[in-house]
Amino acid sequence: MPVIRPLPPELINQIAAGEVIERPSSVVKELVENSLDAGATRIEVDIEQGGQRLIRIRDDGGGIEPDDLPLAVASHATSKIRSFDDLENVASMGFRGEALASVSSVARFALTSRARGQDTAFRIEVDGGRLQAARPAQHPQGTSVEVRDLFYNVPARRKFLRAERTEFAHIDDLLKSLALARGSVEFRLSHNGKPVRILKAAKDEQAALQRVAEVLGDEFPAQSLRIDHAAAGLHLSGWVGLPTASRSQADSQYFYVNGRLVRDRIVAHAVRQAYADVLFHGRHPAFVLYLELDPVGVDVNVHPAKQEVRFREQRLVHDFLFRTLHEALAQTRAGQVGGVAETLDATPMASYAAAASMGMPVTSTPAWSGQFSQSRLSLGVREAPLGEYAALLGEPSRMAEPAYAANAPMPPAQDDEAPPLGFAIAQLKGIYILAENAHGLVLVDMHAAHERITYEKLKSGRACSNLRSQLLLVPLNVSVSAKEAAAAEEHADALAEWGLELSRSGPSGVVVRRIPALLEGADVAQLCRDVLAELALHGSSRRLQELENELLSTMACHGSVRAGRRLTPPEMNALLREMEATERSGQCNHGRPTWTQLGLAELDKLFLRGR
Repeated sequence: MPVIRPLPPELINQIAAGEVIERPSSVVKELVENSLDAGATRIEVDIEQGGQRLIRIRDDGGGIEPDDLPLAVASHATSKIRSFDDLENVASMGFRGEALASVSSVARFALTSRARGQDTAFRIEVDGGRLQAARPAQHPQGTSVEVRDLFYNVPARRKFLRAERTEFAHIDDLLKSLALARGSVEFRLSHNGKPVRILKAAKDEQAALQRVAEVLGDEFPAQSLRIDHAAAGLHLSGWVGLPTASRSQADSQYFYVNGRLVRDRIVAHAVRQAYADVLFHGRHPAFVLYLELDPVGVDVNVHPAKQEVRFREQRLVHDFLFRTLHEALAQTRAGQVGGVAETLDATPMASYAAAASMGMPVTSTPAWSGQFSQSRLSLGVREAPLGEYAALLGEPSRMAEPAYAANAPMPPAQDDEAPPLGFAIAQLKGIYILAENAHGLVLVDMHAAHERITYEKLKSGRACSNLRSQLLLVPLNVSVSAKEAAAAEEHADALAEWGLELSRSGPSGVVVRRIPALLEGADVAQLCRDVLAELALHGSSRRLQELENELLSTMACHGSVRAGRRLTPPEMNALLREMEATERSGQCNHGRPTWTQLGLAELDKLFLRGR
């Protein structure tokens, strides 16, 4: 066997660099995070040749004392933690004490800093891990770090770098994500001597939203909901995109935990479930969300690059995120146009509809509410051939008759009194409803809209009735993993509440004795495996509810008004009013839009008016 020898410090740092420094953007991340920890209010990032030739970071932070400069580039030397208790409560972006040592071992490195209260700045240089003595230099308060010829002494790593444009794009994306995390800090980015991005410090909520628009696009604020909710020691704030603003890729998703951008499967699963009812297949939501919690509740010491975290109460975090986003999206209703909704209460229209649906007194009634609010669309549930509707919804309530004749003209109304979706003026091909509102022309897909209305009614009816379960004639043995069998034992009571009765039959097996009656005919074995897999992985599962919702969605589709049916004006107006009062009515059950708005400006453009 070869003799065991200690590794030289330079090689140790180069090995560490393999974990921390993947590409030029990794260097920028570590250096900018150090600037943020130093309390900088202005950070300048200068890049040459995509970061391969030069990365220079300047900040106006607190600076580094002259005697501490050699320690700044030493391995496992940091000012941010001193004990294990500090690691348990770490609130800084960096804490490992590896970044500068790793970077300086694979590049030509220089650090110039002037500490607060000092008259002189000092500079140190490191070339391939060899530290030179500090010397005086000219520099304002703060720190500058120069990284030249990245990976010049590690050719194998250098040849894996991509084209200059690609590497710079990674740096630009990284800086945008950091700018979203710290709105109060000004960021400037230049490439090959040319300014590329200037993000001014945000002083108020409007300026913060403007920064979000600069990163996610100017259209995002008008197509998003403001989130601000706290419970159980957790606080979630930020913006989530409406389902209609979804994207083909998950490239506009920013999630921060105590100011740190993270990628976490618990978070991704919760968000995906929250959007399950409203997002078209294959589409991804856009969001910028900030989760704040006690540092003790999250372990950031999971990955060298600090991009992953581990929540100590995973189920609590998952359920909090899901419920907060689910409730926020539930407040969206057809007819809401423009602007960012006011936190979880969305808009005055949503508040009115929510209060009315719960039987609460309405303190502020729209001027138009008396004209159609008592009318109901006499389609859907009463026409549906499926017998399950009665069981789900109970006895049908007596519907009020319209207070106007079928051939009555549209009631006169001022623009400021018109409801969000306006009043129906025609029906096109038995498919679309044309309506006029204060903004112009509204087009409604009547089947998709009524499908959502019927679906939400079915879900409400199921939630209000006692969940029926069905005993299997012959208990079914299902083979699962040991972890999934343990989850079945641990969550047996919760599963029983959903009508699924399981018991563990061995180290890797369960016995199914009862299933929800609504899921009769389903693949019971696969159902159990799906539920237990989610319980074992995430600590919670909505698979039962999702399967029930899929069935209700199918029932709603069959029970909704079909294309080709001619509606009277009162029926069309009644459908519009129900859309305005129904949760998530901007999309059908499959995520397709139910309505669209054509403003007067768009109509004028079609006919070249005003030119």
